[in-house]
Amino acid sequence: MSDSDLINLYSGRILQLAADIPHIGRLDTPQGTARRRSPLCGSTVTVDVIVKAGRVAAFAQDVRACALGQASAAVLGRVVIGRTLAELTEARDAVGAMLKGGPIPPAPFDSYEVLIPARDFKNRHASILLALDAVCEAMVEAEKAA
Repeated sequence: MSDSDLINLYSGRILQLAADIPHIGRLDTPQGTARRRSPLCGSTVTVDVIVKAGRVAAFAQDVRACALGQASAAVLGRVVIGRTLAELTEARDAVGAMLKGGPIPPAPFDSYEVLIPARDFKNRHASILLALDAVCEAMVEAEKAA
């Protein structure tokens, strides 16, 4: 990876998102919890959710990830409240497809476009998807508990 590749990958916008992640912490009594880890880099994200009427009513995340994983968690944190499992699963799949060269996910997940520079760095894709994987898993757990 050249210096210019690193500069493009870790843009100011990505670093700005990484520094301002919404919903940091843990919920006291979540209905669903999931912890996901990227074996390649060791990044981890733990997500707690409370679901009402099939939608995320409360959300918290403990993010111990690289700047790309943090930026992804920040994008998710800004739009997760009120989303259904189906919407979140579609978003996860759309972000994964975007990283493989597909289109930008539709609104409200279109801010993931900031991570397009990571397309060429396949070893970073798992870290970017951690928060999305974790929230989908936590939603499944919450729906089973309901």
